[in-house]
Amino acid sequence: MLDIVKYGEPVLIQKAQEFKVFDQNLEKLVVDMHDAMKRDHGIGLAAPQVSVSKRLFIVGLDDEPLRVFINPRIVASSEETSEYEEGCLSFPGLYFTVVRPFAVDIEAVDIHGKPFRLSADGLLARVIQHEYDHLDGVLFIDRVSPAKRRRALAHYSRMLNM
Repeated sequence: MLDIVKYGEPVLIQKAQEFKVFDQNLEKLVVDMHDAMKRDHGIGLAAPQVSVSKRLFIVGLDDEPLRVFINPRIVASSEETSEYEEGCLSFPGLYFTVVRPFAVDIEAVDIHGKPFRLSADGLLARVIQHEYDHLDGVLFIDRVSPAKRRRALAHYSRMLNM
C-alpha cells in the first residue's frame, strides 16, 4: 500500500521525469495509486505524491472510469477562468479558492504507451491542471497570493502540531 507524502517532502517540489518503459511495474503503480487515492477520498493523484518522481497522474471522478495520464502535456487552455475551492491529499484539511482556466486540451499516453488527446472543462479540467502542476513541482498553494500562502502554511504547521 502506497502512502501519500505530505507537504515538506522534497519530491513534491521537484520536476518529475518522463516514463520510458511501459510494463507491469507501471501497471502496478497505477493500481496502487488508485487504491491510495480512494483510501484518502481523493479524485486525483500524481506520482510525486506517492514518492515517485515520474510524469504520471490519475483522475477518478465519481462514476467515471479511472483516467491515466502518462507523460502529459497541456497544449491549450481557455481564456475563460473559474474559481473553485481546491484541496490536496498532500495537504489534508487545507482548502483554498484557486483560479484556473475553465478548459484545457491535454496530450498524454495511456498505460500501454498509446498517445491520446483529451479536451476537458469544468471539474475534470481543474483536476487535470492540479495534478499536472504536481509533475512540475507546483503546489496548489503556489496558485494563491503570497500573503494567503504564508497564512496557509502557518495554519497547516499548527494543524500538524496539534
